[in-house]
Amino acid sequence: MDQLIETFSAIVGRAHVYHGERATRRFRKGYRYGDGDILAAVRPGTLLEQWKVLQACVAADLIVIFQAANTGLTGGSTPFGDGYDRPIVIINTMRIDRIDLIDGGKQVIAMPGATLDRLEKALRPIGREPHSVIGSSCIGASVAGGVCNNSGGSLIRRGPAYTQFSIFAQIDAEGRLHLVNHLGVELGGDAETILARLDRKDYAESDISYASNQWASDREYHDHIRDVDASTPARFNADPRRHYEASGSAGRIGVFAVRLDTFEADKDVTVFYIGANDPNELGQIRRHILSQFKNLPIAGEYIHRDAYKIAQVYGKDLYLFIKAFGTDNVPKAFAGKSWFDGVTEKLGLGSTISDHVLTFLARLLPEHLPKRMNAYRHRFTHHLLLKMGGEGGAEARAYLKARVPVGEAAFFECTPAEGEAAFLQRFAVGGSVVRYRATHKKTVEDIVALDIALPRNMVDWFETLPASITEKIEKTVYCGHFFCHVLHQEYLAKKGVDCHALEEEMLAILDTRGAQYPAEHNVGHLYAAQPALEDFYRQLDPTNSFNPGIGKTSRKKMWA
Repeated sequence: MDQLIETFSAIVGRAHVYHGERATRRFRKGYRYGDGDILAAVRPGTLLEQWKVLQACVAADLIVIFQAANTGLTGGSTPFGDGYDRPIVIINTMRIDRIDLIDGGKQVIAMPGATLDRLEKALRPIGREPHSVIGSSCIGASVAGGVCNNSGGSLIRRGPAYTQFSIFAQIDAEGRLHLVNHLGVELGGDAETILARLDRKDYAESDISYASNQWASDREYHDHIRDVDASTPARFNADPRRHYEASGSAGRIGVFAVRLDTFEADKDVTVFYIGANDPNELGQIRRHILSQFKNLPIAGEYIHRDAYKIAQVYGKDLYLFIKAFGTDNVPKAFAGKSWFDGVTEKLGLGSTISDHVLTFLARLLPEHLPKRMNAYRHRFTHHLLLKMGGEGGAEARAYLKARVPVGEAAFFECTPAEGEAAFLQRFAVGGSVVRYRATHKKTVEDIVALDIALPRNMVDWFETLPASITEKIEKTVYCGHFFCHVLHQEYLAKKGVDCHALEEEMLAILDTRGAQYPAEHNVGHLYAAQPALEDFYRQLDPTNSFNPGIGKTSRKKMWA
């Protein structure tokens, strides 16, 4: 071990090698799930350093987990308990964060630690946007991580993150390490030359290929989602149509760079806030807009009343933090909280003191959400945030005025401040569930988190659970990307409940509904990989050396 630590230190510098329980905590402990013993966490500062660290790991027959921001929701970027047959090294890529704009900004080349937030800011001056602009971007998620997980995001026309352009490292069946340059950029022949040139940005426009038959985004999705009579979901992680090398790889290869399309930013954005007590009202609105509108929405986010209430209290500090300090500082805030939690844990005080303090302080502050939104919280069970751009605003306005109010439904057109608040409140839902669990240890056993994709033709989209299940749940939190029929259904199980058994009961119900899961957070260590997905992993990683065990697969060498 000592010799390996010295080797890593010689490559990246001693300050960027972490070993020992305290020093490695923020790398080995997942945002929501996951923890386990590791030999070290290493943070290279260049692509060439990353390659040399990887070479040392392969030579020592170690397990390697590539990690960026460690913001995954299914534990897929950390170890998960024990059962591994080799020591684990985490290679954290966040120091390698450069973004190159190419083709006038119509495409980008993102290094492995480049974040969505950083990409969004790089594109804003030229009126363009990345694949995703809210949600994961707020907590520092990486561009490459989104590609590796086929992450969906909230933007309806752009589909799952996807590209056929990347540079990646792969171990073949004989255990030999290779670097594959499929970035579409001529950078030389051998691995060190390729990576050194990319580190220096030593390439010209003439070195870049723009072959029309190679894709840097899901070009078909805007048509795919409009097929509201299809019996399959619009997008889900096991869908083989979007598995290609880095895309969907889930850490089964070592990604060094990805190349992606960017998108023209929408102008004249309008947000409509729709409330309903009958979920079928929202379902009919979804089908009509997807099948009949000339202009597809930018986004359509669903929030259940109970999710709204929990986020209003337990997501308030995150909401206010972003409002005051922007998204840039959220990763730093999470890192600071993780450090503090590590200190209190070491002192035997537990790891939730910060959660209690932050929630208490937030309660002392004035109400932060707009009055009209809170009024709808009282009136309606189901909330839909519809964001339209350009001519789509007038199209949606005319349709909603003709259709709503009808029955138990109504809508209002948001001011710019209300529109921003609505989507920020939607984002706060995810973190509020984690906060609720942390501050209710006496009554909550754990979170059962389901990330599901419903068939595009499903009419009865809102689930009804039997009493045998609801009696085991303290709180239920529903939200999702409504037009994609991707729902995040999270259940805070009562103390003493067997969460694994509860999850199995729920998945059995989802199977009868034709749902696919997970939809966009990937299998991590929570979901079993479907056979086709496991086959994809085996093809990418025949020795099972990169991120073994995800998808509840083997953790042993050669998939034993």
